[in-house]
Amino acid sequence: MAITLLSETLINQIAAGEVIERPASAAKELIENALDAGATRIEIATAGGGKTLLRVVDNGCGMGADDLALAVRRHCTSKLGGGLFDIRTLGFRGEALPSIGSVARLTIASRPSGSDHGAEIAVHGGVVQAVRPTPANHGTVVEVRDLFFATPARLKFMKTERAEAAAISEVVRRMAIAFPGVRFLLSGPDRTTLEFPATGDDRLERIAQVLGRDFRDNAIEIDAERDEVRLTGFAGVPTFNRGNSLQQYVFVNGRPVQDKLIFSALRGAYAETIPQGRYPIAVLSIAIDPALVDVNVHPAKSDVRFRDPGLVRGLIVGAIRQALAAEGDRSSTLGARGLVNAFRPEGAGGMGLASGAGRGFPGPGGQSGYGNAAAAPWAAERSPYRPLETDRRGFGEAAQAAFTAFAPSARMASEPVEPETGGTESPSPSHPLGAARAQLHENYIVAQTDDGLVIVDQHAAHERLVYENLRKGLSTKALPAQALLIPDIVDLAEDDCDRLMVHAQELSRLGLTIERFGPGAVAVRETPAMLGEIDAAGLIRQLADELAEWDTASGLAGRLEALAATMACHGSVRSGRRLRPEEMNALLRQMEATPGSGQCNHGRPTYIEIKLADIERLFGRSG
Repeated sequence: MAITLLSETLINQIAAGEVIERPASAAKELIENALDAGATRIEIATAGGGKTLLRVVDNGCGMGADDLALAVRRHCTSKLGGGLFDIRTLGFRGEALPSIGSVARLTIASRPSGSDHGAEIAVHGGVVQAVRPTPANHGTVVEVRDLFFATPARLKFMKTERAEAAAISEVVRRMAIAFPGVRFLLSGPDRTTLEFPATGDDRLERIAQVLGRDFRDNAIEIDAERDEVRLTGFAGVPTFNRGNSLQQYVFVNGRPVQDKLIFSALRGAYAETIPQGRYPIAVLSIAIDPALVDVNVHPAKSDVRFRDPGLVRGLIVGAIRQALAAEGDRSSTLGARGLVNAFRPEGAGGMGLASGAGRGFPGPGGQSGYGNAAAAPWAAERSPYRPLETDRRGFGEAAQAAFTAFAPSARMASEPVEPETGGTESPSPSHPLGAARAQLHENYIVAQTDDGLVIVDQHAAHERLVYENLRKGLSTKALPAQALLIPDIVDLAEDDCDRLMVHAQELSRLGLTIERFGPGAVAVRETPAMLGEIDAAGLIRQLADELAEWDTASGLAGRLEALAATMACHGSVRSGRRLRPEEMNALLRQMEATPGSGQCNHGRPTYIEIKLADIERLFGRSG
């Protein structure tokens, strides 16, 4: 079979298969062009989910007749003056407009600043028409009609008009968050109008426009820098979460990206603070030297590659954890709102606390048996998991601190204590969780603050305190290891062996000692003592896969932390135990000093705060 040169139209249609996957892809490319042109107002109109009509109007710098003629030709761009190692614009490949024109009816009208008239060019199914003069405002109007009419097979793979319209809305939301100084207006007969007024430098206000006002009340500001890589943005408190990852927005040098490394780091930052199946809400922006990141990975430009992925991952995890530690006792405002709604007449029938899953908390199916414990007084010596006696396992001293405040009264747990009995301590501005006033149902501590009250789940709160002390022990000392009588030889690919040996010292600190055993195997000589008898070969293969994928071996540390979480759960003060006033106040003070105390190890809230103003409104005492 003879080799032939493909026609320009066919080349563009092939390229369109990668660049323009659906109407939302075309919208993304056109909006990026408008932003690169310096637009401060962008209006998008759609019909038929973007398949019938997609129009983007901007007030950018515009183009003259000569530029229009080149703009619809493949590999023509004005954005690569610094080469591929210094990309500072959203677009740069010069493929979007010719790709759209090859599969749709494309019309571009533009008028540059300082020009008395505009110019227009049309491309229908790859056929380029001559440039002609036309009346136009300053800026550019790009109109795409009958998308994929020239490649009808592609239309069979399109989703419903509603789904395609929703995808375009999501593109606009991401762009709006990235560029708060730009006004965006999305309208059309197939949707309700969506408008995001410009907010200037107030990025949180723009995020609130997109994600809702609740995010402003539950967001923690992130601002960290390491080795000239800066991370800024906002992350929600752990108890402010949702059932999918659609409200996780990440930008690299202003470019919206869908990078698995970054999303993995985000999951790692919230580890042990969010229930399984729930996702944090976050908006993160990474500023990095363009020479240290490759955005030319895929024509869609949604994937990036960092020269030092470990640095970026470590920065994200460290910055978010540090921010959560600084405000770790902060609980979601939605919890208090749900509680207040439960007391209102309209709150009956589904608006009570049981429906908390819809407000960022797991529903009844996520319970793990709290409150079902036996009524017998809890005692450490009877617990099958005895954190107080685990010195030989490497962190008994760390766990001791969490139990100190409760040790004197452990012997008096059976003594009668009136539930109404409150402490003599007074609320103080330096004590955000206030002073204990009562214990209800032998599980819930009621504390008075300066401007409201706090209800604490004593078991969940103490579980978190114990776990944080255990985890601190894991991170501050080398863990004890148990030597294998016969080393376990694990056969692996040579590349996997090389990667494991690079991290051998790190693994040794966690109690896993490995040595090279020929070119394609490693010998496991010691395993972490606290894990007991394990499948060493399975663990090694899991770590090898993790290193190949993420260049980090966090799986072993995760297993150790999971065991610490189990020990903390079984070794904490149980539901059903009556506490003395000094014990309740001691628990509150420790919560205030412990990072992440706003949620237990399973991600559920440890307390709910109700403001006095909300209580007064319930009784009609406020205007």
